[in-house]
Amino acid sequence: MNQHEHDRAPADEANHDHSHNGPHHDDVDVCCTPGTEASKGLSFAEQTSPPKDTCRVRYRIDNMDCPTEEQLIRNKLESMQGVVRLDFNLLDRELTVYHRLDDPQPIGTALVGLDMAPSLLEAGVSAEAIPPALSPRLKGLLTISGLAAVGAEAITWTTGQETSWLVMVLAAVSILSAGLPTLKKGWIALKNLTLNIYFLMSLAVAGAVIIGKWPEAAMVVFLFALAEAIETLSLERARNAIRSLTSLSPEIAEVKIGDNWQEQPVDGVVVGARIRVRTGSRVPLDARVEFGRAAIDQAPITGESLPIDKQAGDALYAGSIVTDGVVEATVTAVAGESTMARIAAAIQNAQSQRAPTQRFVDQFAHYYTPSVVVLAVLVVMLGPVLFDGTWVDWFYQALVILVIACPCALVVSTPVTVVSGLAAAAGHGILIKGGTYLEGGRLLKVVALDKTGTLTQGRPVLTDTAQFGEMPIEQSLLIAASLDEHSTHPVAQALVAGWRERQPDTTILPVEGFGVLNGRGVKGSINGQLWHLGNHRLVEELGVCSPVLEARLAGLERAGKTVIVLCAVTGPVAVFAVADTVRPESLQAVVALKALNVEPVMLTGDNPATARAIADQLGIQDARGNLMPEDKQAAIAELKGRYGAVGMVGDGVNDAPALARSDIGFAMAAAGTATALESADVAIMDDDPRKIADFIGLSRRAGSVLKQNIALALGIKVVFLGLALSGHATLWMAVFADTGASLLVVFNGLRLLRHFSQPVSGINHVP
Repeated sequence: MNQHEHDRAPADEANHDHSHNGPHHDDVDVCCTPGTEASKGLSFAEQTSPPKDTCRVRYRIDNMDCPTEEQLIRNKLESMQGVVRLDFNLLDRELTVYHRLDDPQPIGTALVGLDMAPSLLEAGVSAEAIPPALSPRLKGLLTISGLAAVGAEAITWTTGQETSWLVMVLAAVSILSAGLPTLKKGWIALKNLTLNIYFLMSLAVAGAVIIGKWPEAAMVVFLFALAEAIETLSLERARNAIRSLTSLSPEIAEVKIGDNWQEQPVDGVVVGARIRVRTGSRVPLDARVEFGRAAIDQAPITGESLPIDKQAGDALYAGSIVTDGVVEATVTAVAGESTMARIAAAIQNAQSQRAPTQRFVDQFAHYYTPSVVVLAVLVVMLGPVLFDGTWVDWFYQALVILVIACPCALVVSTPVTVVSGLAAAAGHGILIKGGTYLEGGRLLKVVALDKTGTLTQGRPVLTDTAQFGEMPIEQSLLIAASLDEHSTHPVAQALVAGWRERQPDTTILPVEGFGVLNGRGVKGSINGQLWHLGNHRLVEELGVCSPVLEARLAGLERAGKTVIVLCAVTGPVAVFAVADTVRPESLQAVVALKALNVEPVMLTGDNPATARAIADQLGIQDARGNLMPEDKQAAIAELKGRYGAVGMVGDGVNDAPALARSDIGFAMAAAGTATALESADVAIMDDDPRKIADFIGLSRRAGSVLKQNIALALGIKVVFLGLALSGHATLWMAVFADTGASLLVVFNGLRLLRHFSQPVSGINHVP
């Protein structure tokens, strides 16, 4: 909150859990979980939180590299009794199964039956790196297949004979070199009654051979294998983009053992150990500086473009780079619990969630493919009867339709686009917790912004101390500081810091019966006397406000300051004021939101005069002050009714009700707190409010790319389906229609990786 409400004690912060998301268990691979309740119905929380009373088992699936295999696995496992939910991470080839089985062995057996080469991932053990997409063996087989296919076609063109022994031998060599994996997968699909691309392609190749089209069968197999290899390379690029963001921490740390410095693996370094990081080295673990000064490049974590000066007491993040200086620091988190590790876990979890467009595409494909297969059957049966041409001619066109029937391009377009968007955002210091939010950002019509720490520096300073009664102001300030010493609220910290500057030789007084008055202030007893310290609202609730005090408070509030009143049982004894300063980036952030036609609204617990003063500096029309947490929640509901989708930018603690009510909850400076990383829908790793508009711009770009991909995939299908029905399409064309469309949408989706390297006017910014 922005008013002086003193409700951010460490215990409160530790116990808070933003209700968008339940707990994540990415550090456990085979476990039983109780599940959690979500507060927003069928939301992202229900996808990320483990289902109730389930166990979890995680597999590495070596033969799963595209949505076709995912659908095959879904068809097999989702019908198994005891299997509750499947989460897929195609890029890392991982499958997480939530189940209620006594023994998960049937799951592994089913995966082996699908020839998916599963391997169980043990708890706490990282999966081995995925081998390169294009191995030397695969390159050799593709080369042989291509040369043989071209040879068969060349002989056919020169001799006019498609079934000569030389043509058939070359075609067979081509098919066996590159087509065996496709044919094997086609057979597995047939056994499991699944209409996927491998089954349809195998059927087309077999049909072409049966009617004597050997050269075309060979060329179809080769082109399909080549397109799959290129598609896999493209997915590998997206995977490497993710890995480059989450594999930056070094494996060795320089640790102080006794009086000596020794290099040790980071996995063996414990919390509290002393480490040293030199110029040019990466910070191996999250730590706090104890000695020395250094300039630190935190771009891998926060996206900040300029190095940050660090000195004693400042936090260091694993993966950041010391550009100048040497520091000694105390480790604050083990390797698996560092900020970088939490980011990696969040990105991995985000990849496994299906975005709304993906769910739509999957549902569409469920009906589309069987419908086109039925059409192909009707073409074979009715074509010779209703139109000219032989049975062989129409059988050939039916084969063409079968190849066109596979919605591979449609299905693969969404995950590649979403993962590219997630990677681009993470590289820019924006952690998006899934495709649901990447897509949802473009729908935001209004963004509600907390004032303190979001639009302002969040580091107010004590500016005024005024006596209001007979007690000397020095004693009043000491009492107020003693009460506020127990609070972590920025206003409270400012008052305590101001006391320390003014009275460096005095010590805090002991406080008994300390309590937080939510949204108003604090109370406690000192030397047996009860004191209240809080905002204007608290003074009115205590019934000790007077015209003289009102006038004093009004003057300070009109100046944009936050007032704090110290009250004894008999009435007010002192008035204090603190002031915050607007962040230099906040004006650009507001301008960028308006350029996107997104309405910025300020919601603050501070007094309306302070809110208005800050809002006028930033050009925000709608600024609401004196808001309690429940008032902010009501404001979000009102904004949603008036504008539509609402985003809320808050601290994740006091703003929890409003964040839960919003469509997308943003947390600022999330690199410093585990709570913000876990609870926010979108976590801004540094404190730059301009990245809110950057996120919305990325979301709109991603939405545009998704629409382009769907239009490309369906448009190409429609064109070639029309050619096939008119008898003008060939198997070559069909393969180009399917694999060509797949490559187009993959490459189009990968363009999002470069989104933030191509500034867009009114959206991106120059740091």
